[in-house]
Amino acid sequence: MTKSLFFSFLFVLFVMVSCQNDKDLQIQKITADQMLEAIEFESIQLIDVRTPEEYKEGSLKKSQNICITNEDFRAQAEKLDKNKPVYLYCKSGVRSAKAAEVLKEMGFKIIHEMSGGIQVWKEMGYETMTETEKS
Repeated sequence: MTKSLFFSFLFVLFVMVSCQNDKDLQIQKITADQMLEAIEFESIQLIDVRTPEEYKEGSLKKSQNICITNEDFRAQAEKLDKNKPVYLYCKSGVRSAKAAEVLKEMGFKIIHEMSGGIQVWKEMGYETMTETEKS
């Protein structure tokens, strides 16, 4: 009886640890409202994965540009803190989803991706900034 109880305990412990590890590596889709709140109240790593040209046209406050289509995306992403939350966005959500998968493969623990991208952000009436306004 005690052996079966011991193995049951080990099994439950294993399942809990496995689920926690999966949770740590999940990509979380967030809304524009949630992104706004994160930008205003948290110290975050906010990454715009669009092209530099798109980024210059207007981007979110506190964001930095690391273009997913550039060959050096992984090298630039390596400079980020893998244990600190990373928030991603692009124009519509396609490239940020791809970037989230790459970051997950690279070992980033907490990844948030804004659904609908900057298009939805603008539709909501939220502010974007040009490079000169950020400086």
